[in-house]
Amino acid sequence: MAKQKRASNGTARKVANRTLVKKTIRKVGAARATKVTGKKTTAEPVPAKRRKQRAAVSHYREEDFESGLRAYAKYRDLGVAAATDGLAQAHVIRLIGPCDPKEVSKLHYHDAEFQLVYVLNGWVKTYMDGVGEQTMRQGSCWTQPPRIKHLIRDYSDNCELLEVILPAQFKTVEVKG
Repeated sequence: MAKQKRASNGTARKVANRTLVKKTIRKVGAARATKVTGKKTTAEPVPAKRRKQRAAVSHYREEDFESGLRAYAKYRDLGVAAATDGLAQAHVIRLIGPCDPKEVSKLHYHDAEFQLVYVLNGWVKTYMDGVGEQTMRQGSCWTQPPRIKHLIRDYSDNCELLEVILPAQFKTVEVKG
């Protein structure tokens, strides 16, 4: 009986402590709660203020492909940056053949939160630190973690990629090697 009482008292203390921690987090924030209880805590998710967004519709038009970040590519903006108030950017990248490795194969990274690339047409040979070289073909998709060093080694003359990046404005840094 005494053992049961002690066990239930311990359980009751844990439940009470969790309740106290949750209340403390709500009142003073996660950093202060850690200080008060001496234990690491995770704050309950606080919904971020959403940016005003609108729908974006983009229909294919050959004349929409323009010069951009890389001289060996043409970019078709899909209107996502404007529609999301800069939350994200999406564009179709048409790599111009034939591939010139001296121009293309420059190690770099993007100071972005998220990057996804999907091969719409053709193929592209890429290199990413920690992953190595990959040949991505039509239908292949990959993500690039923030600041991962990468480059393009080669691509087909008909290569087209869909790229989605968050946020819309980001910095590209070439790595001297």
